[in-house]
Amino acid sequence: QEQVVDSGGGTVQPGGSLRLSCTASGLNLNDHVVGWFRQAPGKEREGISCISRDDYTTYYADSVKGRFTIFRDSAENSVYLYMNTLKPDDTAVYYCAAGYHPVLSWDSYYYWGQGTQVTVSS
Repeated sequence: QEQVVDSGGGTVQPGGSLRLSCTASGLNLNDHVVGWFRQAPGKEREGISCISRDDYTTYYADSVKGRFTIFRDSAENSVYLYMNTLKPDDTAVYYCAAGYHPVLSWDSYYYWGQGTQVTVSS
């Protein structure tokens, strides 16, 4: 069964950092574009970053550019999202997803993780 698993969320203070992990079973992430999305209560799901499958080109939403870094570890069949200088507005459920096109539109992704909660609060 093809499955994407995201993890690494937690509660941090403003200015803190977290690393989210995306792994898969029955699915080779190296053959897919991998994206990170987030959804805060009462808001639409937002695409924040993705990484291509061939040359590892990275893409970021303006809201996280300069603070978040996406990284692909092909040997581990994993993708990580390093989040620095976190703000309360970053509080959301974060989802990893796999697709075929390096875009930040959620409807271009076919395999989704279950989500991991990130809370930024003092």
